[in-house]
Amino acid sequence: MNSIRRPVRPVSLRRVQAWLAGVVVLRVVASVAANYRAYIPPDFGSEFLRGREAYFWGGYSWAFYVHIASGPVALVLGLFLVGEWSRKRLRAWHRRLGWVQVMCVLGLVTPSGLAMARYAAAGPVAAVGLASLAVATAACTTLGARAAARRRFAEHRRWMWRSYLLLASAVVLRLLGGLATVLGIAAPWFDPLANWMSWLLPLAAFEVCERIRRRSGTIAAGARAVTTR
Repeated sequence: MNSIRRPVRPVSLRRVQAWLAGVVVLRVVASVAANYRAYIPPDFGSEFLRGREAYFWGGYSWAFYVHIASGPVALVLGLFLVGEWSRKRLRAWHRRLGWVQVMCVLGLVTPSGLAMARYAAAGPVAAVGLASLAVATAACTTLGARAAARRRFAEHRRWMWRSYLLLASAVVLRLLGGLATVLGIAAPWFDPLANWMSWLLPLAAFEVCERIRRRSGTIAAGARAVTTR
């Protein structure tokens, strides 16, 4: 008997990009986890903790440990939640884990990030950028949760995408640092600029893509309306 061959669905460029982005996020999370041995107990000769011994013990240490514990969780959980398949095939889990994500971001990630911002090693400009990032993340997450509670799911998805892109600024910052190393950039202005660009660039790219998508949808809807007359 001749077997019936099912049509092969082409892999879209968007899906490939999503998978690659997911791999990068997981790689960064793994590298953060690998550095825990330098943080517990704190090794003040390690790259991130160097020069922080004077103020580490106290409020900063609590914020630091909360942040390095909750940040990777929010990144991995968010990676699951922003995927279309989780929303369509695992709706109950998507809803439950979505509220876990909201509590993690609002209760742990952003408050600890805000507390750590004033101690930014790159100086006051970077400190303002990191504090702004924490506030923006909390705002987007709150608006996304409110939209979900009101069953405005398209609006909810947009806000939670913004929230996740802001969370992923840690990933972008590491990529920018790697790019600076490759290019041999050691100027004092680079680190403060990178702290701002790590979240402003992805957010700006998202807004541009959203505007293009909405405009294309409006044009397509108008064309369908004309053809049905």
